Amino acid sequence: MLRITDQIAIEDWELTEQFTRAQGPGGQNVNKVSTAVELRFEAERSPNLPPPVKTRLRRLAGRRWTAEGAIVIRAEETRSQARNREIARERLAEMIRAALVAPKKRIATRPTLGSQRRRLAAKTIRGGVKALRGKVENDDD
Repeated sequence: MLRITDQIAIEDWELTEQFTRAQGPGGQNVNKVSTAVELRFEAERSPNLPPPVKTRLRRLAGRRWTAEGAIVIRAEETRSQARNREIARERLAEMIRAALVAPKKRIATRPTLGSQRRRLAAKTIRGGVKALRGKVENDDD
């Protein structure tokens, strides 16, 4: 069981792990030992997550969200299979915690009368500076 918060926990049947050989340098070890972890969480079918959280989770997951509604997280940072497992589980927990936070509603506001006047005054000054940039005419004749 993966504990997310005090109220939410992910059951073991919702998580599947697959171990593969890691990419990159590592010498003989990388060719022999399957240390990379691919953690799959069936988010769409999870009874522990409310629908709004699932919607936010889909947006946060991006490319990691599959067509079947699962999240796939790959971890291959360390040469230890157990440590990679912990990293993948922690990443999933952080992603779900981020999805639990509902975005604040934006309250529409209007600019103050003083700020409007200051803006218009600045525009007038700037327009005056630009008006003085024209061609200089010669009055020698």
